[in-house]
Order: sequence, then structure tokens, then C-alpha cells
Amino acid sequence: MRYFDYSFLEHGMLPAGLVNVVSAIAELRERENSLKENYAEVFTRLESIAKVQSVKGSNEIEGIVTSEQRINDIVNQNAAPLNHNEAEIAGYRDALALVHADFTALDVRERDILRLHEIMLSYSAIPGGRYKDSDNVIMEASADGARRVRFSPTPASETAETMEQLILAYMDARGSYAINRLLLIPCFALDFLCIHPFADGNGRMSRLLSLLLLYKSGFDAGRYISFEEQINRSKAAYYQSLKDSSVRWRSSENTYFPFMENFVTTLLMCYKELDKRFAVVNAAKVSKRQRIEQTVLNSLLPISKREVCYILPDVSPTTVEAVLASMLKSGEIIKVGTARNTKYVKR
Repeated sequence: MRYFDYSFLEHGMLPAGLVNVVSAIAELRERENSLKENYAEVFTRLESIAKVQSVKGSNEIEGIVTSEQRINDIVNQNAAPLNHNEAEIAGYRDALALVHADFTALDVRERDILRLHEIMLSYSAIPGGRYKDSDNVIMEASADGARRVRFSPTPASETAETMEQLILAYMDARGSYAINRLLLIPCFALDFLCIHPFADGNGRMSRLLSLLLLYKSGFDAGRYISFEEQINRSKAAYYQSLKDSSVRWRSSENTYFPFMENFVTTLLMCYKELDKRFAVVNAAKVSKRQRIEQTVLNSLLPISKREVCYILPDVSPTTVEAVLASMLKSGEIIKVGTARNTKYVKR
């Protein structure tokens, strides 16, 4: 059975690039915290947007998709799920809502992990809230369509005990003042993914647990700028880092660094995106037109008219629409999607 040892995080032998990213996150986190008191309404609006993007992004990574309008309706509870994909989306919505509402009370205890999994699959025909009862494998397909086993996770017979060891190792390491909590979280997420403790939903659960642990450790940018959507936009790099860090995992000879670097870089992108949003919110001596332009041009993700209005509540939808039309005409931005699903992104 696999055992877990995170003491390597105490020794200071970390790649320089990883240390630099963590330092940049710390600086931006301080800036974010200083803004919260003065811009509570904007943070609330950003959280509303991020919830939709998180539900969409985390499910889309796994190939679970529906239209933009249906995502919005389901997340905002204006519509019931109509098919399997939408049932999975509704379940993730509810599990994410619990993480947002109760992250201080939740932890990586077995009962909380199983509860989140049960909620996530509550609309699905697949039963949730219990570990797998048969062995599973992680497959990959080559360019010619041939399939092969990429990774064999922990056998079902060892899953409960291995999860207990993972949880205890994480709790023990989290209590050490010599270990950076932010760097510990991706180590836990990687090991969770390699155990693959459930018959279904392991990837989505890893992202829910990552958010939970980030929030508990004071890193909440993912609440306002979707962490899952950032992963989705760089999905190939995410899967490559997972692959690189899982090599020789069963024999405890793997390296966590590729996955750690991808994880903290993704989080840094969230903090940078959040910082850019506030660079134009209520900025002094800047016209409404300039603020709209900078909101769109600074966004790392395609952004809708509705989202711009949420970020800039003092600017009328008519003004936003006029500026977007002007930017399209000048070629600064391009349109993605149609009708209600229309978004805009820098050319």
C-alpha cells in the first residue's frame, strides 16, 4: 500500500520558478484583501460570475457540456436538468455551493469528502458518497484511436485505508510551520487523483477539494475568478503535469513538482485576472468608455456584456453595448458565440 510523506517540502529544495510564483501570489493576495472592504458589492458580483464559470469549466474538462444558456439557468436554479450531462452539472453546482458556504466547517475528513461526492452525484444514476468497489484504470487514446492504460490507480480493496493514510499525512504536514500550505495542497490533489477513490467524478472532486483547501488556507481568488475555468483553458498543460507527476507513483518515486507548478501558476492567473479587474473598477479620472475597454482587453477569458455590466455596476448596459460595438468595428476585439452566448475577447 502507498504511504505519503510530504517532509520534502520542509527542506527548501524547491525550484526557483515555483518559489517566485508563490511570492507573486502572496503579494497579490495582500492587495486583494485590502480591496474587499471598499468593494464588497463588486466582489459579490464577481463571485456570481465565477460560480457559473466554475461549474461550466470543471465539467467541461471531463467532456460534460451543455449550452451557455442552460449552464446559466441551471447554476442560477432557473431550470431543472433535462439529461445526464445537465444532471452532472446540477450536482457540481450544489457541491460547489456547499464549499463556498461552509468551507470553515468542512475539511478533508472522510465524512466530508464522501458527503461532497454524494451531493455532486445526487442527480446522477451513479450512486455517490462511497468509495469504489471495483478496480478502475485511467485510459488514454493515441492519435490513431488506439487505447491503452496510462495509469493503474489504487486497487479498490486498498482504497479506504490508502485514503485514510492520505488524510492523516495531509493533516500532519498542515500542522508543520516549516511547510508552506499552498504548496501542500497540490500534493494532496495529485495523490487523491492517483488513488482515484471513486467509480466516477474523481477529477471534479479533486477540484472541489482543492478549492476547499485553498479557501481554508486563505487563498480565495478562485471564488471570484474561476480556478476551474483557468484549468479548462490550459487543459493540455494540466493533463501533462498530472502525467509527469504520476510516473512511478505506486513505488513512491514520483516527483510532485510538475503538478505543483501547474497548480500554483493557475492560481497566479486567477489573482492576476482579479487584479486586472480592479485596476479599472471605479478608477479615478478614467472615463466609463476607458473602463469598459480595459475590462474587456484585460480579461484572460472571453467576457459577455452581462459580465461587464456586473463588474461595472455604475455603467449602463446601453453604454457597454455601444463601446463593445465600437471595439468590434475597430478590430480590437472579436466576438465568440452567438445570441445569448455572445462573448468578447481581445484579438
